Amino acid sequence: MSAHSVVVGLPIADRRTSRDFYRDVLGLEAPGEPAEDGVPEPLQLRLSDGLSVMLVPTGGFGWAIGGRALTPAGHHECVLTLAASSTAEVDALLERARAAGAEIVVEAGQQPWGYTGTFADPDGHLWSAATA
Repeated sequence: MSAHSVVVGLPIADRRTSRDFYRDVLGLEAPGEPAEDGVPEPLQLRLSDGLSVMLVPTGGFGWAIGGRALTPAGHHECVLTLAASSTAEVDALLERARAAGAEIVVEAGQQPWGYTGTFADPDGHLWSAATA
């Protein structure tokens, strides 16, 4: 089996709030024709060649998880990490997140694996930025 692309699905509460957050903080635009709410459907954001994030309203997320419970707020099974080219890039990303109302979970700072910081999106999904 060869992987041609990966789409990470994340449950969200509000499509417009999430679209605006990802546009303003990460600079990601959702392609496609707008649905009735003015947001493209599906709400899929390309992170890189072969990697996208699909933001799925919680009401429709059940089709993918087979009736299993969503992870409760404040509990996390993964952290999505963005590679940054400099400490200034990490700092700038966390400041954009803070300005957009994100909770800064871990302030930017030096760790054994690099300079890193972590924030939560409007639905509590964790995003980290780190230098190598």
